[in-house]
Amino acid sequence: MSEQDAILDALAPVADGIAATLGSFCEVVVHDFRRPEKSVVAIAGSVTDRSVGGSMSEIGMGLLARGDEAEDQLNYVTRTASGKLVKSSTMLLRDSGGSVFGALCVNLDVTVLGQLRTLVGELADVGTATETPTTTFGDDVDAVVAAIVDEHQLRLNKPWAALSREERLDLFRSLHARGAFAVRRAVPQVAARIGISRASAYNYLSEIRDQGAS
Repeated sequence: MSEQDAILDALAPVADGIAATLGSFCEVVVHDFRRPEKSVVAIAGSVTDRSVGGSMSEIGMGLLARGDEAEDQLNYVTRTASGKLVKSSTMLLRDSGGSVFGALCVNLDVTVLGQLRTLVGELADVGTATETPTTTFGDDVDAVVAAIVDEHQLRLNKPWAALSREERLDLFRSLHARGAFAVRRAVPQVAARIGISRASAYNYLSEIRDQGAS
């Protein structure tokens, strides 16, 4: 067994212990970044409705894209597609050589607390509502990639067919920076979703990678 595999195996009971201590509103996930399509190798609790063999989220893909330069993401808040308000921390796993190969994630369902804060703020006439980004969690990595692509379209507010070449390059830069192309079948999926050929998609990806290397 490799050092990385041993660390992942050792964290499974740790995940169980943390979830048992914090209760039903807690979920702890162990991710193996070496296989992003099925990165969940252990999970305790059920905040994001994932299971072993499930994929990483957009946040995980972004960390994967940064490689060994990535840093822990602590105490951040997102909202699931089903409307849950989730407070999370993602701690990276490194081997003895300093290489990032996975993560331990703690997710807390704080939906009720968020509702209570809003109620208290309204009663006290204090504006407390803030816009919380929606994050796609799921066992199917295709759904995660699709959500990233669709979010980009919402920001542009125009159909894919109307995008200029530079806007398409911007899309591919954004997807690359967020780690979407770490998923093996992501390029054909993105091409189909925005209505371009696979060859064009690979050309865009090659161009933005060359720009990054120059």
